[in-house]
Amino acid sequence: MPSGGQRDFESASAFDILSWAIDTFGDSFAISTSFQSEGMVIVDMAASISPRVRVFTLDTGRLPAETYQMIETVRERYGISVEAVYPDAGEVSSMVTLHGPNLFYRDVPSRMLCCHLRKVRPLERKLRELKAWATGLRREQNESRADVPKIDSSAQPVKISPLADWTQEQVNEYIRVHNVPVHPLYAQGYKSIGCAPCTRAVAPGEDERAGRWWWEQDAAKECGIHFSPDGTAAPKLDVMIAQILSANA
Repeated sequence: MPSGGQRDFESASAFDILSWAIDTFGDSFAISTSFQSEGMVIVDMAASISPRVRVFTLDTGRLPAETYQMIETVRERYGISVEAVYPDAGEVSSMVTLHGPNLFYRDVPSRMLCCHLRKVRPLERKLRELKAWATGLRREQNESRADVPKIDSSAQPVKISPLADWTQEQVNEYIRVHNVPVHPLYAQGYKSIGCAPCTRAVAPGEDERAGRWWWEQDAAKECGIHFSPDGTAAPKLDVMIAQILSANA
């Protein structure tokens, strides 16, 4: 079990980190998941430590049907009632009225606006309930995640990435050995799963994030939850966010 120092956490196993988090934070700790492989490994591992562990997901209103199927699977397999977190209906209504339902195809700032209102702001509201949360980030997923710490104690609430140093092979092996439920879209060639309009299957040899926002050639494949938008998208995005929020003031 890690004693609390950053080096101790970096050398600790995912199981020990989750045990520490559940013991330290209790009901103020929760797992965030979209039911991809990494998130399901964390849910399975945490459920073996405490059947009362909290799990939540961001229901953007644009999720594929298969993701809702996974919510039921988690309920049936682990007895966990997944906490659904929704965007503000007024904010989404204003965004769609001003920019259309599929604004994300237009340019990066428009896509980031949709992500911000449907994912980032709802997550921010949810995290106010918590002292710590776990996510399925892994360092080898892409360049922007290469330096993700297992424990980010500078974040509020504390951000925990217990699988940060895992490889895809380790994730797959855990799922096989423990018979962890698998998101149905993986069988259709998906490697990273988000909202239905913004996710596709990938071709052999493509990066696992290639299926996210595939029409964007030079942008970072992130929604803004874990990493801020780059300098080119941020100014226009800020203006668009302010426009929506002022309409709902």
